[in-house]
Amino acid sequence: MVYFDNYYFNKYLFIQFDSTLGRFVGFNEYGMKLAAFWNNGSFLQEERAIVGWFCKSNAQEIDSHICDKSVKPKVKLSAAKWAGGRHPAVLMCSAYEFYPPHIKVSWLRDGKLMTSEVTSTMEMADGDWYYQIHSVLEYSPKSGEKISCMVEHASFNKPMIYDWDPSLPVSERNKITVGASGLVLGIITTAAGFIYYKKKSTGRILVPQ
Repeated sequence: MVYFDNYYFNKYLFIQFDSTLGRFVGFNEYGMKLAAFWNNGSFLQEERAIVGWFCKSNAQEIDSHICDKSVKPKVKLSAAKWAGGRHPAVLMCSAYEFYPPHIKVSWLRDGKLMTSEVTSTMEMADGDWYYQIHSVLEYSPKSGEKISCMVEHASFNKPMIYDWDPSLPVSERNKITVGASGLVLGIITTAAGFIYYKKKSTGRILVPQ
């Protein structure tokens, strides 16, 4: 528990009480003179006492209402493009909008923990009390293996495991379906045009002039 009491003038910090140090610290000539004066008076004892009667008592009350609340992360697995990597496959496991910030993201291959070729970010604050984290795995795929992302968080009763599905995402399958449909339609249109042209050519009578 740390208590700071800061004093500013024109947005410039010139003196501060730091409960870790237990005294005032000045940041300019006037602040240092004032700190020396306050550190030898009754005001110092009052500031030291604030940590106990205000900070700790309020923290105990607030803790029971806030710190036991948790929000489950939204987890997404995706394939990522990675330039210059030593392995042909790169997967990313992302966890979004979770609270509290402490979380653990691991990779499993056929149920066994993978420790090499794994790169993870720190928990990043979204600015709205939620957090996100990303973990990248570079690996060489093998036939029949199962790659999974394991997420451990206070909002889960047990570690949650998300298996990677190597099949194409729905969006990619839709692109292929649309492209294939367009190709087939083009072939049918071309064939119909060619048949129509042949029929018209066959029914025509050539008259010599």
